[in-house]
Amino acid sequence: MARSSANRTPVPVRIRRRTFGDVVRAFFAFLALVVLVVGVPGALAYFIGWPLPDSAPSLSMLNEDITADVFLKVFAVVVWLAWAQFAACVLVEAKAAVSGMGMPGRVPGSGASQALARQLVAAVLLLTAGAASFAPGLSQLGQELDQHKPPPVAAAQQTPGQQVDTARPAVDVETPRGQGTGGEVQKDTREQAERDTKFYRIQPPEGRHHDSLWEIAERHLGDGRRYGEIYQLNKDRIQPDGSKLSQASLIRPGWIMEMPADAHGGDLVEMSDERNEVSKSEAEQISEYDKSSPTLDERGPGGDDRQATSGRGERLVPDTPAVDRDSGDRGGEQSVQQIPTRESDGGDAGSDRGDQAVPEVQSDGGGIGLPEVLIAAPLLAAGVLGALSRRRRQALWQAAFQSGGAGRTGAEPTGRAALARDALLVGADPGGVRFLDRALRGLSASLTEAARPLPTIYAAWLTDADLYLQLAGVAGEPPAPWRTGQDQTFWRIDRADIESYPQPDEADDAAAPYPGLASLGTREEARLLLNLEAVPGIAAVKGAPADRLAVLSSIAAELATNGWSDRMSVTVVGFGERLTELAPTRVRYLEDVPALIEVMEAESAQRANALGNAGHDSVLTGRAGQAGRTQWAPHLVIVATEPTAAEADRLAHLAGGSSRLGIGYLVGTGQEELAGASWEFEITRDGRLRAPLLGLELAAQRLPQEQHEALVELFSQVEVEGAATSGTEGRGISVTRAAGEVGFTVDLSEQGRPAVYARLLGSYEIMGLAEPDGERSPLLREALALLLFHREGVHPQVLAAALWPRGVTDDVRDAFVERLVTWLGRDPSGAARLAPDADGRLALSTSVVSDWDVLRTLHLEATDPTRQSSPQTRERLLNDALALAAGPLLADRPQGRYGWLANEIVEAQLPLLVADAGLALSALRRESGQADGAVAAVQAALVVAPADERLWNELLRAVHATGETHRLEATASDLLDRSAALHGARGLPPRTEALLDELLPGWRTQAGSAGAAS
Repeated sequence: MARSSANRTPVPVRIRRRTFGDVVRAFFAFLALVVLVVGVPGALAYFIGWPLPDSAPSLSMLNEDITADVFLKVFAVVVWLAWAQFAACVLVEAKAAVSGMGMPGRVPGSGASQALARQLVAAVLLLTAGAASFAPGLSQLGQELDQHKPPPVAAAQQTPGQQVDTARPAVDVETPRGQGTGGEVQKDTREQAERDTKFYRIQPPEGRHHDSLWEIAERHLGDGRRYGEIYQLNKDRIQPDGSKLSQASLIRPGWIMEMPADAHGGDLVEMSDERNEVSKSEAEQISEYDKSSPTLDERGPGGDDRQATSGRGERLVPDTPAVDRDSGDRGGEQSVQQIPTRESDGGDAGSDRGDQAVPEVQSDGGGIGLPEVLIAAPLLAAGVLGALSRRRRQALWQAAFQSGGAGRTGAEPTGRAALARDALLVGADPGGVRFLDRALRGLSASLTEAARPLPTIYAAWLTDADLYLQLAGVAGEPPAPWRTGQDQTFWRIDRADIESYPQPDEADDAAAPYPGLASLGTREEARLLLNLEAVPGIAAVKGAPADRLAVLSSIAAELATNGWSDRMSVTVVGFGERLTELAPTRVRYLEDVPALIEVMEAESAQRANALGNAGHDSVLTGRAGQAGRTQWAPHLVIVATEPTAAEADRLAHLAGGSSRLGIGYLVGTGQEELAGASWEFEITRDGRLRAPLLGLELAAQRLPQEQHEALVELFSQVEVEGAATSGTEGRGISVTRAAGEVGFTVDLSEQGRPAVYARLLGSYEIMGLAEPDGERSPLLREALALLLFHREGVHPQVLAAALWPRGVTDDVRDAFVERLVTWLGRDPSGAARLAPDADGRLALSTSVVSDWDVLRTLHLEATDPTRQSSPQTRERLLNDALALAAGPLLADRPQGRYGWLANEIVEAQLPLLVADAGLALSALRRESGQADGAVAAVQAALVVAPADERLWNELLRAVHATGETHRLEATASDLLDRSAALHGARGLPPRTEALLDELLPGWRTQAGSAGAAS
C-alpha cells in the first residue's frame, strides 16, 4: 500500500524520565563490572601470582605429588579463562551499545556470561544514549531500559532478518547543517553526490519477460537482494506518467529509478557524464525527477526513519525483510523465496498467481472509495470473511432444515456495510493465514514428536516470503524445516518449506500453539503479531481515546475471528458490546473493570490450581499432544475503560503471573504510568504505533468506530426472518422463502431469450459470445462468472483483487475492464451489457443470463406461495430445475483460479436449492401416485447434494411407496454404507433411524448380520 508523504514528518517521542532506582541500579552495576573486570584479575595476580609452570613441562611432572599449591594454580588458570571470556563479552556488549550497531556479536561458548555482561552494561549505560541500542526490536521486550536521545536509526528500526551494512560509511546524520567545517564538508559531499547521481529507465517488456527491481539490482549492484535500496530511493516519488512507486513488485515501463552510488552498468544514465546517449526530452524528465529526491538533511534525524538509504546511496538502515537467506543448512545456496516481479500490462497479468497480498491502493482512499483501514489489515479481513461465510452457511442450513428455505441467499449489504464487505474482499489474505496456521501447528507437532517443550515467543513477523518467531530466550536448535534467524532468539521458516508439514485438518494431534498472536501493524513489508498471552504483565496502549480504541477494536475483532486459534476467550471491557455478533462463542462483553476483576480473580485461581494438579508449569507445557485441543485455551482481556488507581493495582497483581496461565491483558489508558505495564505502546494521530523504549515503530492496524459498526452490520444482517411458508407441503416437507426477497429473476418466456447464456453448473460453457484468444480467455471467463454470481454489481477493486490476488496496478485493471466490456458487447438498443451503476459497481444487463439464474427463477416460480400454480405446472418447473443441475459448480475450473469462491455462499446454496427442488418434486409425485417418478426426482438431486440427510430420508419414503421390499432393503443398505463412511461410529442420524424403524422394522437385524459377516 502506498504511504502518505506525511509520514516523513518527524514526530517527537516522549522519553521516560530517570528515577532514583535507575541511578541506584546503574551504580551497583558499575561496581559489579569493576569487581569482575578489574578486581578479579587483580586478586589473582596479588594472591596467586603466575599460575603456569616456570619451565617447559616434562614427563616427570606426571609423577609429582599434587599439592594444594598446584591445585590453586590450576584453579587460577580456570578463573583466568573465565575472566577472559567475560571481559570479551563486556567489550562486545559495550561496543555494540555505544556504537548503536544493532544486535551485538556472540562470543563463542559465552552463554550466561554474555547475558550477565549485557545486563550490567545496559544498567551502567541506562543513563546514557548508548542504552537505546540494547533495544533494537522486540528481542529485549520487557527489560526496563531508558534513553536520553532517539537511538541510532539502524538499531532502533531493525526488523527480523535485517543485516546492517557496516562495510559502507555511515552518514553523520547528527551534524547540524552548515555548522563549521563539518557542515561545509557535508554540503560539498551532498553537491558532489547530486552531480554523480545515476538513473535507470525501466525497459518495456520483451515477449513475456518484464523488468523487475530484483533483476535491476542484480545487473547494476551485483546482488538482487539489494532491490530494497532501489525501492527506498524511489518510493512515493512522482514518475513521468504522474503515478508513484508504492510496491516493489509493481513497476512500469518508462519509469525512472534513481540508483545507489555504487551502481554500475552500460545502460545507466549519469547526468554529469556528457557521453550519455539520451534524448533531450528524456534528459529533461530525468532532471525533473532528480529534483524530487529528498536531500540528505531531509533524511537525517528529522526525516523518514524508515528509509533504507540516504539520498545518494549510503545505507542508514537495512532494507525490510531482506533477510540473510544463506543461513541454515543449504550449503551456501542463495535462495530468495519472493523476487519482486512486475505484473503484466496485458491480458496475462494474472498468470503468475501466488499467495495473496494487499493490492496497490491510493493512500488517501479517494481513488477507490473503500475503507483503507480494512484493506490494510489482510489477516483481520481474512478472519472476518471466514466468520461471515460460516455465519451465512449456518443461517442457510438452518433455513433449509427448519422450513426448506434453500432459495434464500440473504439480502445484499448496503451503505457502509457494503463498502466494508468490498474492502474485506480486496484486502483479505487467506494464503497468509493458512501459512501462519500451518507453520505454527507443524512446529507444535514437531516439538511434541521430539519430546521438546514449546518455547515462549513474544512476537511473530510475517512477510510474503517467510515467518519469524521471536523467542523470549534461547531454546536450542529449531526442528526442521525451521531454521535459526539472525540470532538464536529467532526461528524462521520459508513459505516454500511449509509443504513438508501436513494440512491442518490432517494433523489431528497438532494444536494451535500460539493462539494469542494478534496483529499490531506493519513495518515496510513485515507484519508484527504480538503474543498477548506471553506479555509479562500488562500491555498498555496510550494515545487519544479514539485512536487507542481503534487499535483495541482491531485486535479484538482479529482475535474473535482469526484462523490460527482452536479455542479462544476474548473479554472486552467498556467497548465492543456488539462484537459478540462476530463470534458469540469467543467474545464476552463486560461493562466495567470491577466486573472484570471479579471474574478474573476466580478464573486465575482456577487455572493455577488446574496447572498444579496437572503437573505443568505453564499452559505451553500442556498445550501440545493429544489433549492440546481441549485444554489451556487462552483468555485475552482487552480493556478500554480507564481503571482507577486501586483497580489498576489489582489488575497489575492479576497480570503479574498471568503469562504462564494463558491469560493476557491489553489496556488502553491515558495515564502517564500504568501500574503493572510491562510493554507500552503509543498510537499517534497519524496512525503510527510506537514503543520508544523498544526502538519499535509501526504503521498501526486500526479499526475506527465507523468501520467497527460496519462490520457488526454485516453480521447482524445474516438472519433468517420474514419467512413465508408456501403451499407445497407433503409428509412434513415445506418450502419457504424470505418475504419480499426476489432479487434477479429471468424471463422464462420465449420473448425473454438471453443474448448471452453461460452454463455454470457442471462444465463451464458460454454461448452467444466469440471465444477470446487463448491468452486472455481464462481471465475474461473468470470475471464473467464472478459478475454472474453478483447481479447487484461488483466494485472494480473487488474484481481486480479476485483476479489478481497478489495485486495489480490501476492501469492494468482499467484496461482489463475495457477489454471485458468490449468482449461482452452491446444489446440491439446500443446499451453496453456491462456498465457501472450509480455507485460505480460493474453490473451485467438482463440480456446476460446463467443457468444459476434460471435455476433460482424456476425454484421461485414453483415455490412462491403468492402464485396459484397448478400441481402440474409446479411439477414441470421443478423438473426443469433439476434438469439444469448437471453437476457441481464450475466443475472443470482450473486449479489455482476462482479462489474468490471460498467467500461466496453460492457453493453452499446450490446443493441445498437442488435438494429443495428434489424434495418438493418427490412429494408432488408421491401424492399423485408416481412412486417411481418420486424416486427419480430424489436420485437426480443426490447427484449434486449426495450428503443431504433429507434426500436420503425422502428416498426411503419414495422407494417404500413402490411396494418393493427388496428395493427398500437395498436402499437401506446403501444408506448404512454411506453413513459408516461419513459418520463412523456415530452411525445414522436419529431421524433416519426412526424412519427406518417405521418403514423397515427388521433393518437392525439385517445390519447386525451384515456386520458380523464382514
